[in-house]
Amino acid sequence: MAFKIISVVGARPNFMKVAAICEAVKQHNLHSITHPIEHLLVHTGQHYDANMSDFFFNDLKLPKPNLFLGVGSGSHSMQTAKVMEGFESVLLAERPDIVLVVGDVNSTVACALVTKKTWCSGGAVATAFIPKLAHVEAGLRSFDRTMPEEVNRIVTDAISDYLFTTEESANRNLEREGICSDKIHFVGNVMIDTLLGHRSKAQESTILNDLRLIENGQAKPYAILTLHRPANVDDSRKFARMLEAFLDVSRRMPIIFPVHPRTLKQIQEADLADYFVDHFVAVPEPRGSRVRIRLVPPLGYLDFLQLTSRAQVVFTDSGGVQEETTILGVPCITLRENTERPVTLEYGTNVLVGADPDKIIAEFSRVLQGKQSTPATPRFWDGQAAKRIIEVLVQDLLLDHSSGASPCPESATERANGICC
Repeated sequence: MAFKIISVVGARPNFMKVAAICEAVKQHNLHSITHPIEHLLVHTGQHYDANMSDFFFNDLKLPKPNLFLGVGSGSHSMQTAKVMEGFESVLLAERPDIVLVVGDVNSTVACALVTKKTWCSGGAVATAFIPKLAHVEAGLRSFDRTMPEEVNRIVTDAISDYLFTTEESANRNLEREGICSDKIHFVGNVMIDTLLGHRSKAQESTILNDLRLIENGQAKPYAILTLHRPANVDDSRKFARMLEAFLDVSRRMPIIFPVHPRTLKQIQEADLADYFVDHFVAVPEPRGSRVRIRLVPPLGYLDFLQLTSRAQVVFTDSGGVQEETTILGVPCITLRENTERPVTLEYGTNVLVGADPDKIIAEFSRVLQGKQSTPATPRFWDGQAAKRIIEVLVQDLLLDHSSGASPCPESATERANGICC
């Protein structure tokens, strides 16, 4: 008896998470002849820049997507609508037992909505059904609904059949929102599965040499900056004030800034290019009394992992980077007022400073003085999260099939209100 699972990726943060799922499915199929999983990978094309997508597929050895929707850029509503339209035809054709979505991007919520509103034909002898929906990285909350990602999380969690969580605060959030505890599975962090699985390979990266950060065989002290959230980069005056703080940091050590395409667009439109220097310059040229920030193109997964692991400090507004630095033990200064990943504050190296230049400099000074706490490993961040997810899904599918139940039993009333494949 074979089961069919569709996993959805759309943006770069998804790739690291689904890589662990793909590997867990592969291992399951090697050891289970009687209950193999037919695993289809659907790429929505939400990240359309080759540096943001192709590099990651290559580094992570992800299989070529079975289907590519090619939705590209657009407003939140336009992008979500394009994904929904494209993904509906996938469900009609493939009729999966389970659709698995990860994270909190537009592709996540779009495919979640389509999954739970689409009836699939069971064939000549079975009743129609709605596929089950699994959300990996469920329950995370920033409690800031001005963030598009927060809305995507809440909506996806509300309609999911399986909610796989990375930390205990997520379990509490879901229970507080009325989610049945039977649906919540605390399994750990699939992105950490991928990090642990690729850490040794990342050490082969030449990125430190490429950026001329090696001197006498040793890495020179340097910082990393990642910045892409609209709250930080869309207001040019706010963005410029933050950049002034980073110029201050640059006087004490180089800052390497792998720039997100939308951030680069904001830099160009706001005429902020003078804060930066080309990444090929070995020693950035001074601008008066200031040293500029070293701008580099988006990096592949292995290059970025190696660069992060050797950094003195990381400045970021990315949720995933907060988690990675926790495991790597690298000080993380988060340029947000909140985080949906509080475990990184409790166990990790993460500190919130927002966009306040004074707080950025003060926390950087604390890092230089060695005043940050020693990190610990959060529970279940052990490289086995994806394996736990596949075990839960397979056990549940076996129960459904042994009882003769379809993933979502059909009724005349329900079919009248839905779409039947």
